[in-house]
Amino acid sequence: MMMDIERQFQQYFGNQCRITAAPGRVNLIGEHTDYNQGFVLPAAIDRNIHIAFASNRDLKLNLVAPTLEENFSFSLNEMCPVKGWPTYVLGMIHMIMPEKKLPHGMDFLITGNIPVGAGMSSSAALCSAIGLALNDFFQLGLTKMEIALAAQKTEHQYAGVRCGIMDPFASLHGKAGHLMKLDCRSLEYEYIPFYFPDIRIILVNSMVSHSLASSEYNLRRQQCEKGVAILQKYDSGVNSLRDLSPALLDEMEEVVYRRCHFIVEENQRLLMGCEHLKNGDLDSFGKLMYASHAGLSSEYEVSCPESDFLVEAIKGLKGVKGARQMGGGFGGCIITLVEFNESENFIRDIQSKYETKYGKTPECYVMNISEGGHIINP
Repeated sequence: MMMDIERQFQQYFGNQCRITAAPGRVNLIGEHTDYNQGFVLPAAIDRNIHIAFASNRDLKLNLVAPTLEENFSFSLNEMCPVKGWPTYVLGMIHMIMPEKKLPHGMDFLITGNIPVGAGMSSSAALCSAIGLALNDFFQLGLTKMEIALAAQKTEHQYAGVRCGIMDPFASLHGKAGHLMKLDCRSLEYEYIPFYFPDIRIILVNSMVSHSLASSEYNLRRQQCEKGVAILQKYDSGVNSLRDLSPALLDEMEEVVYRRCHFIVEENQRLLMGCEHLKNGDLDSFGKLMYASHAGLSSEYEVSCPESDFLVEAIKGLKGVKGARQMGGGFGGCIITLVEFNESENFIRDIQSKYETKYGKTPECYVMNISEGGHIINP
């Protein structure tokens, strides 16, 4: 595959290149907790954004995405937000480069196999891969955590999505065979072994594009912040929903209460889930996944009828340990833990059930937990 990318780069730019890779991610449990300074439990997956890069003499930033059949070119002084995926590249340059722009022209060829809009954080992988490329090429000496924080700021300031740190963190810090328990307040993290050779992580794509995700995601964050502001009147030690006990929630209006209650409960589910995994108790962990989805649907209200249908249908299938909606919400993928010897039957049956209900066949992806972002040909 790397030879194909190098060949494509030479075809477009006539030059040798270096290559970075940054994976997408899954999140087993802990949704919408990252921007509330809580805990998350992601893992990097074996689907990546690859970026081939080299300098040029054109005094321009040239971007080519062969799989999308899109090309863009910017002068070195045009680093303002734009529509579409190029804004992530421009944002990372602004966040990472010492003078907030490139000192000379560069060419980037971008390709990958992370489905867009499926909740696997293709945008975070793109930011991570760009950050690794800039850090490598210009010898900036940044840590992976510093690159992840720059990616988060890019989402905020260039894409207009006030996301947490989880997605770029997971893309950059992944470790094969392990989940990552990340404390989104302190940024301390612990690798949790996920050694279940008879289990497969299967994502079932609802095929619903989460068009509401950006605006509703920001609204959910505002509602959580409103809840914190209310509770600070009663307890000045409350700085985030991480600090809450359920008893304090009674002071809130109903909608804000439901949002905050979900976050408090989700953090507890994650901490319990880590203990279940350490004890090899995947059945108990799976029950927490179902409880997480119930909260996402009824309390945080970021599900959709298609996602709810899939989770209910999945519950009735043989060999399933747990399932829930993953990602920002309003579509995307259901993450499911399935016994290996039932995985083929599972895919066939859930596709059949969904097609009967909605007239379309959901894509299913079998995921392997992989290494985080890296330079391929240093």
